[in-house]
Amino acid sequence: MKNLLITGRPGCGKTTLIKKILEGANLPIGGFYTEEIRERGARKGFRILTAEGKTGVLAHADFKGEPRVGKYGVNLKDFEKIAVLSMLEGLKKKKPIVVDEIGRMELFSEEFRRVLTRALDERIVIGTILMKSHEFADRIRERADVEVLLLTPDNEAEILNKVLASLNEKKSLNSEGRCEFF
Repeated sequence: MKNLLITGRPGCGKTTLIKKILEGANLPIGGFYTEEIRERGARKGFRILTAEGKTGVLAHADFKGEPRVGKYGVNLKDFEKIAVLSMLEGLKKKKPIVVDEIGRMELFSEEFRRVLTRALDERIVIGTILMKSHEFADRIRERADVEVLLLTPDNEAEILNKVLASLNEKKSLNSEGRCEFF
């Protein structure tokens, strides 16, 4: 399988595992992951962080207007300008693409859906995907070139090793000695 997507219950460690993959891969990677924004111990929103170090706000409880997921207003402008752009840069530079996550907030963006589909077709995508049914996410899960891995408290190390082995298997050195993926 070319593309590996991790799913599991909220709070099971999907983003933590993505960070471990980024650290362990020691490879040039495009894409993004998310982190909670906490204020006085309470979750107030979600931050976007790209593999290149750019940051923005994906969603926040103080954001007004649409779209919304629960109490959070989704910031499609930052998401598309930062996260989706990082995916496009990764595609251009032939890097594997990290996507954390293919979730309800992110799926409000038609541009994200388009770029994600292109990335799944052209590159290696390592990501997380919501567990609940969603029309677009269900189509992604059903693709022949996608393997979905269920993260549980007992199998984090196994999934980490599988993803890192898959990335290492797909890399080669070009004539200048730089890492490339096929």
